[in-house]
Amino acid sequence: MTRVTVGILQQNGKILVCQRKKGTRYELKWEFPGGKVELNESIENCLKRELQEELSVKVGSIGRVEIQSADYNDGGRFEVHYCFVTDFQGEPRNNVFEQIRWVTPHELTKLDNLEGNRSIVAQIAGISQ
Repeated sequence: MTRVTVGILQQNGKILVCQRKKGTRYELKWEFPGGKVELNESIENCLKRELQEELSVKVGSIGRVEIQSADYNDGGRFEVHYCFVTDFQGEPRNNVFEQIRWVTPHELTKLDNLEGNRSIVAQIAGISQ
């Protein structure tokens, strides 16, 4: 199982989502920014590294972390650490995605989200599953 950490960046009632590039695994699906935890790396350090690389932002603090498992039809198995971030410095800049977008929780539910993120998306939007 691959351990990943992702940041749920929140600002002014909106959440930052990112669209995977065409030609990549799970292409054009919407996701939260983040990536694989490296050997001997903490969840917090991974999140800080990934968000700096992908969006050029510095994470100040993490509000809460939720852990969920996600299994995909292609055999992908992930332990996802969802880190809720309200304190960050810098304006997010798209360094690696097809596009990035600030959306409301309701708008988030209308996107073609990664299958493994659907449960947390519903939670954020206040929808019971």
